[in-house]
Amino acid sequence: MKKDRIFNTPLDEIIDFRFDENVVKVFPDMIKRSVPGYTTLISQIPAFAARYAQENSHCYDLGCSLGATTLMLQQGIRTPNCHIIAVDNSPAMLEQCQKSLARSSPSLPSTTTELRCADIETLTIDNASIVTFNWTLQFIPLEKRHKIIQNIYSGLRPGGILILSEKVHFTDNQLDQWAVQRHHDFKRRNDYSELEISQKRAALENVLITESIDQHRNRLKRAGFGQIYTWFQCFNFISLFAQK
Repeated sequence: MKKDRIFNTPLDEIIDFRFDENVVKVFPDMIKRSVPGYTTLISQIPAFAARYAQENSHCYDLGCSLGATTLMLQQGIRTPNCHIIAVDNSPAMLEQCQKSLARSSPSLPSTTTELRCADIETLTIDNASIVTFNWTLQFIPLEKRHKIIQNIYSGLRPGGILILSEKVHFTDNQLDQWAVQRHHDFKRRNDYSELEISQKRAALENVLITESIDQHRNRLKRAGFGQIYTWFQCFNFISLFAQK
């Protein structure tokens, strides 16, 4: 696994963060060293898959990147004839995702997996029992987020679930600053320098737009979701469970 050193030298101009080929090469290292609780959260996906995947349904991994969540869905599904649809708009990500998935096999022979290069904003969700949406909505413009969540809800079967993982901010300024500081401490412990932390934060400033937990919950309620739980949180990174 190649180590993330994208921001380790001073840059004359910091451009907006993009999921380009340079990021793809170091993405597994980047996300593990940048997202508190990432490994723990991903490791729980098989349990959700085992419990909520419905027979003859689709299971979507939106913003699948290199397929870590897709692999966990494959491992966890216990009901026959499930079709996993892994979606990303980065061809470079999907190319590596395909290589990763080729080295694995689903727990059930009847579970199939399809990769789609598509924009989530225009994707049709259909016959879904599970949708995972990990650290992706935060990169989509605010004004488009409700439509996407509404589309997910409409495409879910009764009893279907959405796992939504995001970086958030807090309306209490003291709490928000504390969470940001703990996140930076996490990065320092994972061998990111002050320069790397500062430059990456600048690159993400206009690209990754956070919301509060209440904003996410209210959007899910407006879409029609009934039960909504914060099932995971580490500092300012959370994951919500929402069921139709």
